[in-house]
Parts: sequence; structure tokens; C-alpha cells
Amino acid sequence: MGGVIALVNDLATTAFSVLADAPAPGGIEQGPEPEDVKAGWTAFAIFFGLCGVVALLCWSFVHRIRNARNARDQGVYGDPVAEPESPTTAEDHRA
Repeated sequence: MGGVIALVNDLATTAFSVLADAPAPGGIEQGPEPEDVKAGWTAFAIFFGLCGVVALLCWSFVHRIRNARNARDQGVYGDPVAEPESPTTAEDHRA
């Protein structure tokens, strides 16, 4: 069993050394210079536009969930009509 583990360890070490030394296809690629890369005002506007869209979607989701709960409480979906909760004696603060 120890021989199999040693063989697998040797194969893994050899594979790693061969793959680590392989050059990138076409040589080393150079990216743009750091001073040439900037986000700009367009990306800034797109980011805040997307934030606004997400906020609008969240508002719409909450609005529709509230409407569905009200409809459920009124028995629209076949559920029994929910009675309004009356305060219990422990919750009644008039005393």
C-alpha cells in the first residue's frame, strides 16, 4: 500500500512541475497600462442606475406581498376569512 501512495505522490509532483513550467500560449500577455484603465462616469451612472432598479424591484416585491396577504386575509384564495386580532387582557393597556 505504501508503494501505491509513493507512486501517486511522484506522479503528482511530476505533473505539477511539468504544468507549472509550461509557458502561456503565444508568450506572456501584457495587459493595458494601469494609467490607461479607469471606470469613468458612464460606469458610475450604470452602477447607480442598477442600484435604483434593485430598490424599485424590492419595493414592488414588498407591495405585492402585502397585497397577497390582505387578499388571503379577506378569503380571496379560499382560506377562511381572518378575524382581526383583539388585544388580550395582558396586552390591554387601558387598565
